[in-house]
Amino acid sequence: MEEAIQALAEPRRRDILTLVFGREMKAGDIAAHFSVTRPAISQHIQVLKRAGLLHERRQGTCRYYRARPEGLEDLRRFIEQFWDYRLQLLKAAAEEEERRESAR
Repeated sequence: MEEAIQALAEPRRRDILTLVFGREMKAGDIAAHFSVTRPAISQHIQVLKRAGLLHERRQGTCRYYRARPEGLEDLRRFIEQFWDYRLQLLKAAAEEEERRESAR
């Protein structure tokens, strides 16, 4: 989870992940979407791969990348704890309001 958080901390990496979410793209095609050098994009891709957020497929000399949503699973579970807690508070407040309305 820590590697995923660190990888996602950089806005360009989030943009790359969004770009390849649900589709496979060649490294050069990914780089064409950004105004930085291809080696810089390649470094971002490597960070995302190490964090388990990108899948790489090689075909000849080409490398294709696709997002790995399952790489975010631990982070999603961690964040959902807070969401679930807030929902429990909201439910308790709604039930309390309902009890007050019924008592009138």
